[in-house]
Amino acid sequence: MAEEILRLERVCKAYNVGLPSETEVLHDIDLRLNRGQFLALTGPSGSGKSTLLNIVGLLDRPTSGRLFIKGQDTGLLGDAAITRLRGHTIGFVFQDHHLISAFTAQENVMMPLLVDRGFPGADIAARAGDLMERVGLVKVAGNLAANMSGGQQQRVAIARALAMGPDLVLADEPTGNLDTKSADSVFELMRQVNRESGTSFLMVTHNLDLARRCDRIIDVVDGRINS
Repeated sequence: MAEEILRLERVCKAYNVGLPSETEVLHDIDLRLNRGQFLALTGPSGSGKSTLLNIVGLLDRPTSGRLFIKGQDTGLLGDAAITRLRGHTIGFVFQDHHLISAFTAQENVMMPLLVDRGFPGADIAARAGDLMERVGLVKVAGNLAANMSGGQQQRVAIARALAMGPDLVLADEPTGNLDTKSADSVFELMRQVNRESGTSFLMVTHNLDLARRCDRIIDVVDGRINS
C-alpha cells in the first residue's frame, strides 16, 4: 500500500471571519497525495490555488477541516511543531525563486541546512555540492546567483528545496518566468527527482502542456476541486 504523504479532509478557508466582509475562498477541499506522486494544481487566477498551497505548506491554517502530513494531524500542533514539521518535510520552489543574489549558488542551497543546524560544517557544504551536481550546475556552483540565467536560478531553487530531503515539494508556478526550452528543462528536472527519489510534488501551473505530463491534474474553480 502506498504511503500517504498528504491528506486534506473538508478543508475550508475564510478571511475576516465574523465580520460583514467575511469571505470563504476554499470550500470543503478533499485531497490525497501519496509518496512518489506528481500532481498538477490548475485553475484560473483567483480560484484559490495559492491559498490552498499556503495551507498545504503550513504557512497558513484552515478555518475548518483537517490537514494531515505523513499521518500527523497538523491541527493538533503548536506553532513551534508546525515550523519544525515544515522545515523537515516540505520543500518550496517559487516562480521568482527568491534566491539571495549576493550569495553563490551553492551558498543559497546551503541556507536551509544552516538555518536548521545553526552553524556551518563540512557535511553541509558536501550536501550542497552533491545537490548542485544533481541539478547539473556543479561547474557554476561558485557563481553569484545574480549572475545566473533564469533557468539556472530555478535549478538552484530546486536544489535548495531538496536540501533537507523533504517528502513533499510544493512548486508555485516554477516555470512561469521561463522561456519554453528552460521551462521544459526545469520541469524534467523535477520529474527526474520525483522518479529517482520518490519525492512527492504538488505543482501549481497555468501551463497545461506541463500539467498533462503529471500523474494527475487537480482543477480548482471558485475554491472547489473540480476534478
